[in-house]
Amino acid sequence: MVGRYPKAGFSNPFKGELMRQVVLNVRLPRLLLAALGGASLAMAGFVFQMLFNNPLVEPGFLGVSQGAAFGAAAAITLGGSLLVVQLSASFFGLLALLSSYWLARKFTYGGWILRLVLAGIAMGALFSAGLSIIKLVASPTTSLQDITFWMMGGLWNTTWKTLWSVMPTMIIILLLLLLFRWRINLLSLDERTAHSMGIAINREKAIFLLLATVATTSIISVGGLIGWVGLIIPHLARRLFGANARYALPGSMLLGAIFLVVSDTIGRALLSSEIPLGVLTSLVGALLFVILFAGKRGKRV
Repeated sequence: MVGRYPKAGFSNPFKGELMRQVVLNVRLPRLLLAALGGASLAMAGFVFQMLFNNPLVEPGFLGVSQGAAFGAAAAITLGGSLLVVQLSASFFGLLALLSSYWLARKFTYGGWILRLVLAGIAMGALFSAGLSIIKLVASPTTSLQDITFWMMGGLWNTTWKTLWSVMPTMIIILLLLLLFRWRINLLSLDERTAHSMGIAINREKAIFLLLATVATTSIISVGGLIGWVGLIIPHLARRLFGANARYALPGSMLLGAIFLVVSDTIGRALLSSEIPLGVLTSLVGALLFVILFAGKRGKRV
């Protein structure tokens, strides 16, 4: 009969080839990007929290995520290529970090951590306002839709080209921070203590923050805004592996990779239409945050 195979047990020869193509060209690059992106976001959050001695600091609190979002949206509106979007997101993410650091030094109210958080809030608000302006002038039928979907976060457009455009950068940064993670313990000490040990604390902190920011903007530039990973995963890592960066940093990377892979899989398979990854990570991350801080009174995270 036309359209049917004559005997039971015969399989469509094209089905196996189709499944192989789907796995190799759709599922595999998306899986690898989710793992690398989760590890990068969690690593960045851990580095920020250790260097600033504040468990509530992550790149989004210092305006990095908002700056990267502004840069990517501007490039999308101007019709830039994938490389241009990535470079623009990285540039404005770094600009937001440097601006927050500079502004915190100009503030005179409160201690250093409070001034830094206030500066981050101010820079985040400025870049968010700029992003709103870009959305107002963007074309409703083209770039505005791209910006809207990009801001919700998601890996649905992942291809091997997308993966290769950011994978070398993220892998190099992850390996460098793994190799020199013992320095993070020293840089988290009091500045006087660190100086007495001969550490160029300002220079080394700037290098580590630069690496963490570039890793963050790399995944943001291709996956959009994916929140809460850099805030909640380092807390879980310290609970499981202790505060020593020698163990907690690789643990944070591992948990971040698992968290984003699982979240992406759930968002893709739970409903008939895909749930944006940023929405899902924010929901799960906020719930975990409440559980962690409400369930362990009197204990430090």
